[in-house]
Amino acid sequence: MAHVLHVSASPGGEDSRSLALADAFLDAWRQAHPADTHETADVWNLELPEFDASMIAAKFAVLRAQDATAEQEAQWDRAVRVSQQFNRADVYVFSLPMWNYGLPYRLKHYIDIVTLPGQNWRWSRDEGYQPLLSGKRAFLMYSSAGDFSEGATPQYQDFQKPYMRQWLRFLGIEVAGEAALAPTLTDPDNLTRIREDATARARALAARS
Repeated sequence: MAHVLHVSASPGGEDSRSLALADAFLDAWRQAHPADTHETADVWNLELPEFDASMIAAKFAVLRAQDATAEQEAQWDRAVRVSQQFNRADVYVFSLPMWNYGLPYRLKHYIDIVTLPGQNWRWSRDEGYQPLLSGKRAFLMYSSAGDFSEGATPQYQDFQKPYMRQWLRFLGIEVAGEAALAPTLTDPDNLTRIREDATARARALAARS
């Protein structure tokens, strides 16, 4: 039995294509793994502490065992609680719309909060950076207006997929599968076909994983 965390990065609700793709994946996953537990982290509705100068000061005061104030300790504890919710999952599903060739800013905020030293990575002078979430898997459900699939020749560079892959690799999480609904900037008939093909890929990926 695994615990599945769906990280929803789209504010689009019923109109969100990445969310619809993730929902199709999760529906098929539930059928294939009925004993698994599920949780959703909607980054648009989570109360995320600001990762500002005050949070950075709290981080180093706590980690360097300096005399952190009660306010700094409380602020750092807020970030740790969000990080621990993320860390306890065994399987991650991300719904990922492309914004300006990268990630929605609210997802980046979430990533900055949950990626904490001592919680899901560590560093030492002898070993350098070491991941702490090895053995976990992630499935990435993308949408984008343009076509950034292998073999396509987009005019601009895709910073969405490489960023997610690198961040998850840093934590030790295996990217076990991806599906993309793209391009969405096309005529209605073609978009219907693209949506159906992407949904079928997502469901098949969940069924065999």
